[in-house]
Amino acid sequence: MQATEAEKNTAAEEVFKPDLDISFLIPDWLQPTWEFLSPYPGLLTMLLILFAYALGKLVKFVITRSLMKITRKTDSDADDHLVDYLTRPLVLTTVTLALMLAVSAYKLPRGLHDATLSILATILLLSWLRAGLRTARIMLELLASNHHRFEIVQKRTIPMFDMTIKILLVGLGAYFFLLIWGINPTAWLASAGVIGIAVGFAAKDSLANLFSGLFIVADAPYKIGDYIVLDTGERGKVTSLGMRSTRLLTRDDVEVTIPNAIIANAKIVNESGGPWVKHRIRIPVGVAYGSDVDEVCDTLEQAANDHPEIVRQPGPRVRMRAFGNSSLDFELLAWIDHPEKRGRIRHDLLKNIYKAFDQKGITIPFPQTDVYLRSMPEGAEPFED
Repeated sequence: MQATEAEKNTAAEEVFKPDLDISFLIPDWLQPTWEFLSPYPGLLTMLLILFAYALGKLVKFVITRSLMKITRKTDSDADDHLVDYLTRPLVLTTVTLALMLAVSAYKLPRGLHDATLSILATILLLSWLRAGLRTARIMLELLASNHHRFEIVQKRTIPMFDMTIKILLVGLGAYFFLLIWGINPTAWLASAGVIGIAVGFAAKDSLANLFSGLFIVADAPYKIGDYIVLDTGERGKVTSLGMRSTRLLTRDDVEVTIPNAIIANAKIVNESGGPWVKHRIRIPVGVAYGSDVDEVCDTLEQAANDHPEIVRQPGPRVRMRAFGNSSLDFELLAWIDHPEKRGRIRHDLLKNIYKAFDQKGITIPFPQTDVYLRSMPEGAEPFED
């Protein structure tokens, strides 16, 4: 006779029903005392709580005296926080295990007994999960500070590893949560797979932005504070680098949010990159034929040196580029400390160059058109001066 669907489900639940009897934690030499106190659950509970409290204090004392003494000798505060975050769940573990033993001492109904132990186990799981989430970033920062040994973990890759570890911890915590409450995780994982496929199709753009954000963080084509230019036309200072989007502050003081999927497929010009965090500006200048070229070079270079925001290393340079149709073509090369200042400094330099040329009598040629009339049309009157 085939088993009904209800019987199959019942059998499955029995298979995944956890054995929450933790009396095995009691050592053999304490078994006689346990059996002697078992008829007095109230007294046994009080003794267990006092023992757990004393053991928790002992654990905290040992950690504080030994580990904290070592961590205080280091320059970083990260290891101090790490020890502090791990101390609390350790103390809570001793108290929770004592409460579990106390619950086992009471002759409670099976359902109430299992539910109480499951609640205590869930509290313990959440405590360690919280500690893991809080210590993940601290561990990554410690590894990043020792980048000579752990080259893959750097400050720019910390957000990527931090999110990955947190996702794994939450998934692992959810798996153990199902086990604690006697729920078949296999069926839930299968359902999650189907739901994941559906969500993947529905949120493919968001997932594309998410994975593009991970690649941007790992590849690091730019960082917060850099001035970038995209082939799509956007340019500005990077103010925020998130997992879904990147924010740029343009020269018009307007914040633009760009999805990471667009940036990942775009050509990026990082004007703050390179060996110097400086930007070169070019100012082409044409002077009339017959001008003193040495005087022109000195005047252009002096105009750049007189500006307080032009950097001195590397210093400004002047190059004669070509013999133009109506001018001698020069170019002033100067460096500024940040691309955001380019427009204003270029404006100042153009004014200073014009004033300096005017004072020294250097002519800036401009297109002129001379019109010659060979004959006047019939009936037209001649122009009078």
